[in-house]
Amino acid sequence: MFGSRTLLLILALTGLGLQGQLWFADDGHRKTLKLRAAVAEQRADNEVLRSRNQALDAEVINLKQGRDAAEERARTDLGMIGESETFYQVVPLADAGW
Repeated sequence: MFGSRTLLLILALTGLGLQGQLWFADDGHRKTLKLRAAVAEQRADNEVLRSRNQALDAEVINLKQGRDAAEERARTDLGMIGESETFYQVVPLADAGW
């Protein structure tokens, strides 16, 4: 039948073929690296979203607990002025060419 050298050569070529598939096939090592990079990117995105959600949760709790927080939000976002307050608008001088 086959000599031991021939059998060893066949096994070596089979091993090299399998390694080539592992490293160069679309489902092999490249895809694994791409998937790992995608997972790392998604985890970073999730962390950003998690911190934003925590800030929003804290703001919701703050708005539910007191009127001061609602007034502050109305002042900054809607320009609310309180009943006992006076509004002054400072308009910069137009360029008079002086």
